[in-house]
Amino acid sequence: MHQTPMSKCSFIRWGASITLCKNNSMQTATVVAVYGTLTDLLSVATNKLGIKACNLYNGKGGLIDDIALIRDDDVLYVSEGDPFFDPQNDVRARDDRPGTHTDWLTLNIGGRLFTTTRSTLVSKEPESMLAHMFREKAVWGNKQDECGAYLIDRSPEYFEPILNYLRHGQLIINEGINLLGVLEEARFFGIAQLAEQLEVAIKVKNSSYIFQMIYYISTQHIDPCPMSPHAFLQNNQTPEDHSPISRKEFVRFLLATPTKSELRCQGLNFSGADLSRLDLRYINFKMANLSRCNLTHANLCSSNLERADLSGANLDGANLQGVKMLCSNAEGASLKGCNFEDPSGLKANLEGANLKGVDMEGSQMTGINLRVATLKNAKLKNCNLRGATLAGTDLENCDLSGCDLQEANLRGSNVKGAIFEEMLTALHMSQSVR
Repeated sequence: MHQTPMSKCSFIRWGASITLCKNNSMQTATVVAVYGTLTDLLSVATNKLGIKACNLYNGKGGLIDDIALIRDDDVLYVSEGDPFFDPQNDVRARDDRPGTHTDWLTLNIGGRLFTTTRSTLVSKEPESMLAHMFREKAVWGNKQDECGAYLIDRSPEYFEPILNYLRHGQLIINEGINLLGVLEEARFFGIAQLAEQLEVAIKVKNSSYIFQMIYYISTQHIDPCPMSPHAFLQNNQTPEDHSPISRKEFVRFLLATPTKSELRCQGLNFSGADLSRLDLRYINFKMANLSRCNLTHANLCSSNLERADLSGANLDGANLQGVKMLCSNAEGASLKGCNFEDPSGLKANLEGANLKGVDMEGSQMTGINLRVATLKNAKLKNCNLRGATLAGTDLENCDLSGCDLQEANLRGSNVKGAIFEEMLTALHMSQSVR
């Protein structure tokens, strides 16, 4: 190959250090100081590299014909008269050899270099995009930078935990890394199992974050309206994530919460959760979804269940002293043997509640407020309703047999088809039923 000598310039510093490499081999290299003439340098190269040095080339294949052309810290290639051989071509040639699927390779992800093996990218998730890219790289025509690193235009911050997962199969993410970003990259590269793990991790993190904010609001006594837990739930859960909070998640938070703090759980989804026998005093469940929940023997003293969905829930034996259940929906719920009676005089308020078909047999409800509530087809057998407010209440087909309705206010209530057998005290005309 014909080489054109380079023009002369004064780049050399006397005594400068350069690296001499054997042409055709990056494995043989030595660092030397530059003194004297080009002939002197070729003599040094002969001694150091063990070859008969005839020519010097720079990294681009330019022939060095004067020592003044050499720059400080240059990497020069020494030949025995053979033409210049580009070391990058050597790297690519070795990469193309059969049986090199486990060779080390470098990825350039968004400008950051990652060194790994081909088997790491291929073995763990064989159907992923990365596996297809590097199993038979010619299929994808992977682009490489000037150093031979494979170019992939993605976020290096989010790619690092993905590469670690492919190495050892564990999801490990450093603090400060956005899980949603890693999830998006996992989906992009088609790493299905990792994407599933990330979705679970995001759900757990969101639940924990919501509980922390609820606790902060509760302890700081600040107005929950601008940043309610319901808002936190909407802003921090992925759009498709509407799954209910589990007992384990809720109990973990309860253990770190002061007993008498009004814990705000407005609008949260507890549907079907097992919250039985838990101390839930003073908690604000306003507009929460508690449908089909197991709340048997739970302590809901002074809790706020206003407009909450309790349909189909089981509250048998629950302590409901001073509870607020205004306009709540408890249709078809079971409240057998519940205690609504507060010795301190605080009355339970169920005004306007939907209690169709509920079973409240044997419950203590002295002084309870059931004004304009709907108790159609409900079972209130043997209940203590002394001094209860039932004005305007729909008691159609309600079983009130064995109840104590002394001093109860039944003005304007609908008692069509109601059963009043074996009552402990007779109804007085002043109670004005219709």
